[in-house]
Amino acid sequence: MKLDSSNGQPPLAPHLPPPQDADTDADTEEIFVPPLNFAMVDNGIFRSGFPDSANFGFLKSLRLRSVICLCPEPYPETTSEFLKDNGIRLYQFGIDGCKHRTGCLVGCIRRLQRWCLSSVFDEYQRFAGAKARVSDQRFIELFDISYLKQQQLPFSCSMK
Repeated sequence: MKLDSSNGQPPLAPHLPPPQDADTDADTEEIFVPPLNFAMVDNGIFRSGFPDSANFGFLKSLRLRSVICLCPEPYPETTSEFLKDNGIRLYQFGIDGCKHRTGCLVGCIRRLQRWCLSSVFDEYQRFAGAKARVSDQRFIELFDISYLKQQQLPFSCSMK
């Protein structure tokens, strides 16, 4: 590393702006924090764990129209208020059980999208972590997509 002989410090790179006070711009910039396990499933369809107030700025930037909750537990009040205030509908399908509900649903969507089974399982395991179950993978593998091929789907899976 080359040091500037005038003050013994490394020279500033010419393309970088000079350091600023931590208090000047940091307070005015909003930091977008995605919820745990957030990812895109399809165009305009996302997955995640339960969001909290730290995630509200990020969620607002997505311009969501609805949120689907698969857990039977009551949705957190603060998050419900955020959704209501931003015109986002909440649909709750309280699915009981200890299985990785979101992973199973996304795995079935991936089957509709004609992903190969090994890729479906790789994604399932990546998001399920310690919640991964062989029974979930069996459910995904045996999910019958033939009935849904005849239905018009509201997302961008091509079913020909």
